[in-house]
Amino acid sequence: MKKEEQMPYNTRFRYFAKLFFPTLVTFAVFAGLTHCESTKNERLPNIVLIFIDDQGYADLGCFGAQGFATPNIDKMASEGMRFTNFYVSQAVCSASRAALMTGCYSERVGVRGAYMPWATVGLNPQEETIAEILKKKGYTTGIFGKWHLGHLNEFLPLHQGFDEYLGLPYSNDMWPVNFDGTPATEGNKVKYPSLPLFEGDKEIAKINTLEDQSTLTTRYTERAVKFIENNKNRPFFLYVPHSMVHVPLGVSEKFKGKSEQGMYGDTMMEIDWSVGEILKTLHKNELDDNTLVIYTSDNGPWLNFGNHAGSAVPLREGKGTMWEGGPRVPCVIRWPGHVPAGMKNERIASTIDILPTLAAITGAPLPQRKIDGVNILPLLQGDPEANPRDHFFFYYDGELRAVRQGKWKLHFPHSYRSYENVEPGRDGFPGPYGKGETGLALYNLDTDIGERMNVIEQEPEIAQRLSELAEKIRYELGDRLTGIQGKEVREPGRHHVETIQKIEHRAVGKKILLGQEYGASYTGGGKNAVIDGLRGTTDFQDGTWQGYEGTDFGALVDLGKVQKLRHISVGFLQNQMSWIFLPSDVQIEISLDGQNFDVIHHVSTEMQKDPKVKIQNNSIQLKAKPARYIRIYAKNAGVCPAWHSGAGGKTWIFVDEIVVE
Repeated sequence: MKKEEQMPYNTRFRYFAKLFFPTLVTFAVFAGLTHCESTKNERLPNIVLIFIDDQGYADLGCFGAQGFATPNIDKMASEGMRFTNFYVSQAVCSASRAALMTGCYSERVGVRGAYMPWATVGLNPQEETIAEILKKKGYTTGIFGKWHLGHLNEFLPLHQGFDEYLGLPYSNDMWPVNFDGTPATEGNKVKYPSLPLFEGDKEIAKINTLEDQSTLTTRYTERAVKFIENNKNRPFFLYVPHSMVHVPLGVSEKFKGKSEQGMYGDTMMEIDWSVGEILKTLHKNELDDNTLVIYTSDNGPWLNFGNHAGSAVPLREGKGTMWEGGPRVPCVIRWPGHVPAGMKNERIASTIDILPTLAAITGAPLPQRKIDGVNILPLLQGDPEANPRDHFFFYYDGELRAVRQGKWKLHFPHSYRSYENVEPGRDGFPGPYGKGETGLALYNLDTDIGERMNVIEQEPEIAQRLSELAEKIRYELGDRLTGIQGKEVREPGRHHVETIQKIEHRAVGKKILLGQEYGASYTGGGKNAVIDGLRGTTDFQDGTWQGYEGTDFGALVDLGKVQKLRHISVGFLQNQMSWIFLPSDVQIEISLDGQNFDVIHHVSTEMQKDPKVKIQNNSIQLKAKPARYIRIYAKNAGVCPAWHSGAGGKTWIFVDEIVVE
């Protein structure tokens, strides 16, 4: 390895030594001057990133866990730094992982929610991941665990900077198996394909049973240990995103029944064992001092699973919300000789800060595209004056729900699913979601970590300052709550690039009267959008769709004169992940005079859980029936059902083209 490639790291090493080990300064400088450093000291540091699924803030011994022990992670904290104000970008699987990998808010890279097994999108290959920037410095890279950034070939890890991959392409509950472990024969579970286990780009096995699930943590751990052994003589980046403790829980026989808390505690104890195996392997190969290990979670606990979920105490709510229990997660970072031992850091930091920090440590180039993360290396160095992250924005599914600066957090009015005042499930079965609503609310997190005392009336100037911060990011990343479209939102990767179709029909350019006002964020191009001759794609952001939030759709088209009609159709979009539901009722009417109308098409649709993104055309064939006026009515489903992540929130109708022939 060329000497000039090592200079950034050696410079940092001498700085660390001066801070924490003054007696080593002379030796370090002397070794550098005489060019007699060992191969080990010349090497760039190894990086191990352990990412748990749905682990709560209070699910480690060093964060107050009850009913089970995590001695290996606690020891890691005693030998490193514990972050207590550490956030993910969004409290949901795919969005959280996209932010971690790219150093961007999830909104910037166009990733929302949790990708389903039939999704045709993924993390855009044009985005640069942690693995890709480290490979530019000669790192070998491996991932063993859950990916969830696109299951199609072009989105899998080997196409995003990783050399090795073993794991599930998405969440372990996306399978045709009931909560009790029996094969699904009815209901929504039937729609899922079998759960595949991938090696590289190929499926090598099926995860068909709860017993199969119990092998996952051990499988990932064994491969992680093997990866370290195989690459001990060169710098490596090891990413271990465990499938656990996402439901359904799976734990091996060696930990089953070991905790007082039950199966969730058993599973956390096995995760702790996995961390211990990785740390033990680093120690055995004398890699401790040259390996940075990061442990954190993708979001807070899925609380409606009751005793099969973790704890966010003392935080409010959990996964799927942007109250503190959703995005605030435990984080432990260990790097002996570099990160001060036993230190608690209370500064704001985030998973989006990991990429730029690793770039600073290794000298790797930052991505060419804009990122949102900041370098938190000064925090890792123990600098008491360092505060690299001044503020943090809390997005969820296109909505800017809150902003934090220092101890202050301002929530904007929004609806959210809630776990409060509902009975949680037990033993692997979920309970219902509640519905929450908040107005503009300001909280002092230093004195009110549970976000219960709204002090906006006492601190109007602080609320105004945070509101001004929020307004700036809205124009970059958008905000569905205020109808602002972001100018810097990038596209996700798309498997099949659909094109907008231009079609000719009799209603193009004619007069139209709309019954309700469309959403400011989804105008489709204005009041004539549904008769402009453009037929949209399944991408609701392609500019052709007109969206209606919480209201019905109604339109009256005047063709200008009586004509003989043979066909009328109108298209609606379904994208339940983005709160877009098919209308519950659609009616098409025609008239000669605009006063007396005949119903020629009427259909009602019962709302069902269907994650597929699709366009549904309501059409009617006519036999040269004369008409001048066409009236369309579509009834909005109203509110998201209990099973939806936005339960209780307003649903959208998205309308495409009213085609008249």
